[in-house]
Amino acid sequence: MTAAATIAAPDTTDLRAILGQRAIVLVGMMGSGKSSVGRRLATRLGLPFVDADTEIEMAAHMTIPEIFAQRGEAEFREGERRVISRVLTTRAPLVLATGGGAFMNAETRARVKELGISVWLKAEPDVLMRRVRKRSNRPLLQTTDPEATLRRMLAEREPVYALADITIQSSDEPHELVVGETIAALGDYLAPAPGATTP
Repeated sequence: MTAAATIAAPDTTDLRAILGQRAIVLVGMMGSGKSSVGRRLATRLGLPFVDADTEIEMAAHMTIPEIFAQRGEAEFREGERRVISRVLTTRAPLVLATGGGAFMNAETRARVKELGISVWLKAEPDVLMRRVRKRSNRPLLQTTDPEATLRRMLAEREPVYALADITIQSSDEPHELVVGETIAALGDYLAPAPGATTP
């Protein structure tokens, strides 16, 4: 489902109650705003915020670029899978921002489906490129043509990101607006079906 900016946001207390012990898991490409939106969303909902990349760095006692350089992407992905599973199992409800490749792992997608609600922050390539240029710690973009690399990755990943429960457009609008759209979309997603009774 795709949120529209005109949808009225539900009461966050009601949303928290309906959410129960589930996590809100933000997925999408690097530069889509997962961490920035995630922090604001967690504050609005009164939930803890966790950045999966930060958790991975703490567990490995290394930065993400160091893990890629010294251990390789395959080992990083395995650590990423374990960390996300642990966070979802032991710390929900929370808002979790995942790395760009995390949702590509089938086990991670299944875990997210079991214990949370996935939200894809979808951004156009030009928007992503403007944002990622501001930071030099993106191991997968250390290529001779970072923009071509990003576009190729986006083409590969978008069909999988599209499996998320909710899709939110992440453009150049203020992140507070994206947060509002996300809350509205969560309210729609979690709303009981017409005629449904609460157990």
